[in-house]
Amino acid sequence: MSNVFADASAQSSNPPSQLVSKLPDVGTTIFTVMSQMAVDHNAINLGQGFPDFNPDERLVNAVTTAMKEGHNQYPPMAGILPLREQIATKINTLYGHAYDPATEITVTSGASEALISSIMALVNPGDEVIVIEPFYDLYIPSIQLAGGMPVVVPMVAPNLGDRSEPQQTPLQTTENSNRFYIDWDRVRRAITANTRMIILNFPHNPTGVNLCDSDLDALEKIVEDTGIFVLSDEVYEHIVFRGQKHASLCSRPGLAEKSIVISSFGKTYHVTGWKVGYCCAPQQIMAEIRKVHQFMVFTVSSPMQFALAEFMADPSPYMQLASFYEKKHDRLFQGLKQTKIIPLASEGTFFLLAQYGHLSKMNEADYAKWLTTEIGVAVIPVSAFYQNPDAPSANHGLIRFCFAKQDDTLDEAIERLKKL
Repeated sequence: MSNVFADASAQSSNPPSQLVSKLPDVGTTIFTVMSQMAVDHNAINLGQGFPDFNPDERLVNAVTTAMKEGHNQYPPMAGILPLREQIATKINTLYGHAYDPATEITVTSGASEALISSIMALVNPGDEVIVIEPFYDLYIPSIQLAGGMPVVVPMVAPNLGDRSEPQQTPLQTTENSNRFYIDWDRVRRAITANTRMIILNFPHNPTGVNLCDSDLDALEKIVEDTGIFVLSDEVYEHIVFRGQKHASLCSRPGLAEKSIVISSFGKTYHVTGWKVGYCCAPQQIMAEIRKVHQFMVFTVSSPMQFALAEFMADPSPYMQLASFYEKKHDRLFQGLKQTKIIPLASEGTFFLLAQYGHLSKMNEADYAKWLTTEIGVAVIPVSAFYQNPDAPSANHGLIRFCFAKQDDTLDEAIERLKKL
C-alpha cells in the first residue's frame, strides 16, 4: 500500500496538463447578451430570432397522440421513414428534385446539428471553407472543430447614401446597389487548391436577401469548374416575400449533386424549441454525414417526428407561411417609418434591417445596447455577424429586427421607438 501511495504522490507532484481550448475566440454570443439585457431592462426583445407565439394546436395535439400511441422509444437513426417520405415529396413538388428518402434524407437535431455533422463529415484538417460574410455564428467554430480553415468573403454592402440627415423613404431593394449581394468574382478568386466547401445561407440571415437565377448560374459554374461542395442553409425556405420563389440549390441538377441542403421544422412550424431539422444530399455524401450524425446525437425525438410526419401531409401551413410573415414584416416596416429609424425592406426570413447612422455615430453594438437600455427595445447589431465586429468594414449603421412576434409586441416596440 505504501508503494501505491508513493507512486500517486510522485505523479501528483508533476504539473497537471494545461487545458487548451479548441475554440479560444468563442465567448458568450451576442444573442445571449442582448436577450439577457432585454430581461434586465424590461425591454421588448426583437433581437433573438424565435416566435413569441404558439404553434398550430393540431401539431401539438399530434405529439400528444404519438406519445399515447407508444412512440416514445428510439426511432431509426436517420429518422422515421414516413417523415423522410414527406420531406422528399415536398422537395420534389416545390423544387423538382427527387431525393431517395431511404438513403438521401436524414432527420437531425435541428438545422444546427445538420450543419455541424455535414462540416465534420466533409471537411478535413487543412481544408479551406469559404464563408460568406455576414454569416451565422455557427459556421466558423464548426469549421475550426473539423480542423478546417475558414476563408471569409464579404458580401457587397448596400449603398446607404448620405446618412448625415434622416431620409423620409426607405431604401428599395430592387437594385443591387441598395441591397447586400454576393460578388461571385470575388468568391472565385478566393478558391484555391485547398478549397473544400462553400457555405451559403439564403434566404439570408441577417440581411434578408434572397438568391436569384443569376446567383445560381454563377454558383453552378464555380461548382462545375472546381468540384467543391456547397453547404446550403435554407432554414427560411418558406419565408420569401412579394411572390418570389425560393431558389433552392437542389432545383439545379448540377448543384444538387454537390450540395447538402438543410432546413428546419422549427422555423417552418414555429417550434424552434423542438430542435428538429433535416438535411438532404446525394447518397454517397449522406452516407458520410450519417456516420457523424449517429455518434453525435444518434437520433431525434420520436413523438415529434411522428407528429411532424402527420402534419406535413397538409402542405397549406408551409405554403401560407410567406403570407403570414409578410404581413408581420409590413406591420413592423410601416411602423418603423413613423420613427426616426429607417427600415430596409426584407426579401425573406423573419428579419429586417434598419439604419440609424443619421441619428448616432455609435458603432452597431453600442447602439443596440443603448437602444435596449434607454428605449426598451432589444435588437441585434449586424456587425455581430462579421468576423471582426469592431472593424469599420463591419459597421454600416445597421441593426436587425425580428418580426416573428405577436402584433401587440410589434406595436408596443414601435411606440417605444417613436421616443427617438
